[in-house]
Amino acid sequence: MNYETMLKVARAISMSKDAEEVMLLTVESVKTALEVKGCALFLVNRKTSELEVGASYGLSEDYLDKGPVSALRSIARSLQEGPVAIYDVADDPRIQYPEEAKREGIASILSLPIMVHGNAIGALRVYTSEPWEFTLEDVNFAQAVAQIAGMALEMARLYSGLKDSIEILKMRRDPKTLKSKKWTPYEGVPVSVLPGKA
Repeated sequence: MNYETMLKVARAISMSKDAEEVMLLTVESVKTALEVKGCALFLVNRKTSELEVGASYGLSEDYLDKGPVSALRSIARSLQEGPVAIYDVADDPRIQYPEEAKREGIASILSLPIMVHGNAIGALRVYTSEPWEFTLEDVNFAQAVAQIAGMALEMARLYSGLKDSIEILKMRRDPKTLKSKKWTPYEGVPVSVLPGKA
């Protein structure tokens, strides 16, 4: 791994304004750079406490559809404490679906949190087909990419919200839909929330 690879990955991810593209670039970059079996990016569903697949590269649909991945059970420590490396998926109680992992040909997993403003919004997981002692360099690279992905996902979310807001404002200012030519602070606000109407 070298700085040139890191720079290339960072540039590609940070240039995207689309969340799906950010996730796809992330998993493809990590798999290719580390030359591993596969990589997946999961996002935390706060309502169900499950990790939902945002994007994956190198893994089969059968493995991805194995069942709900619990954020509380499946290598849960990586969401709270940082990177977790599992050398042997067949003999580790932290693996939620060991049989499915064996069938997929997965030997080792590295799980890293994706953080935004100090909160874990998901996990980046690296899968190998051979037992793998992840080096500090491997972990640092994947962790840096996970951080960049987290920032890029947050920026994509903000950009999407900003675009929606601009479209709403354009529609509100369209002369065909505007009730009066005068812009007031309460224009478009339901009567029930106007001052003195409660």
